[in-house]
Amino acid sequence: MESSSIAQEFRTKSEDNPLPMSLLQFKEHMTSIVKRVNKALEEAVPSQHPMKIHEAMKYTLLAGGKRVCPILCIISCLLVGGDDESVMPMACALEMIHDMSLIHDDLPCMDNANLRRGKPTNHVVFGESTAVLAGDALLSLAFEHIAAQTTNVPADRVVRAIAELGAAIGSKGMVAGQIMDLEGEGKDISLSELEFIHSHKTAKLAEASAVCGAIIGGGSDVDVERLRKYARTIGLLFQVMDDVLDVTKSLEVLGKPASKDSESNKATYPKLMGLDNCRKYANELVNQAIEELADFDPVRAAPLYHLARYIVDRPR
Repeated sequence: MESSSIAQEFRTKSEDNPLPMSLLQFKEHMTSIVKRVNKALEEAVPSQHPMKIHEAMKYTLLAGGKRVCPILCIISCLLVGGDDESVMPMACALEMIHDMSLIHDDLPCMDNANLRRGKPTNHVVFGESTAVLAGDALLSLAFEHIAAQTTNVPADRVVRAIAELGAAIGSKGMVAGQIMDLEGEGKDISLSELEFIHSHKTAKLAEASAVCGAIIGGGSDVDVERLRKYARTIGLLFQVMDDVLDVTKSLEVLGKPASKDSESNKATYPKLMGLDNCRKYANELVNQAIEELADFDPVRAAPLYHLARYIVDRPR
């Protein structure tokens, strides 16, 4: 990969059009980032002995997906003046951790899902034991990859980002949301309790994506905190829209069974708020997220504006 290739591509488009990028330019920009992330992920997990565990890791890691966490990490880094080459190991690590959480979330002892991204889930293909180990291996590889592959970034930034990421996915972050989600099954829980679940289970990794990208890119403490609030908000937005899509779209569109949360008697935003209020809440969250971008250069921040709108308007 050429140094700063994504950053250069974005600068070129911005120079051609001094106004913030169009929706079409945003989609092209995101497609370009996803291609580079996918290539880096393929290189990060080679086929080697023991073959079964590496194939299980690659099965979920390379199965597609929106790559929202890596995208958010990279565009946050670029926003504060960093480059894509230095932040790519962190972006890949975030996808590894996200996919670990999907493998574990789909297990029979958790959500017991048989389809993910339109394909049989990891434990269906490889067995439960291998799926657990594949998730564990991806989590371990994520931190190894950051430490071993990050170049041209001061060590204190790398250590700070690693600490941020570890906190986001541990017992005070993503795991906290997951355990509360499991304990809430079949119970009447309040809207504030539901928000706690998803501000941790879903939004914490989104928050870490933006924050780690900004730290690696050399953003100021003020920049980092603005991006933290932005990403925390769109992480919650993602879950609200996921719940809406779960009750309004088909298996073919979603790539996984529709209405599964309702059938499992889980609390969801539509269940507690109704669809119309969910859509109103989603628009409020978009506006809150965009407010956090007000002090950034509008051209540099344009991808983050579009990302917030993409999440609320996405077909699945």
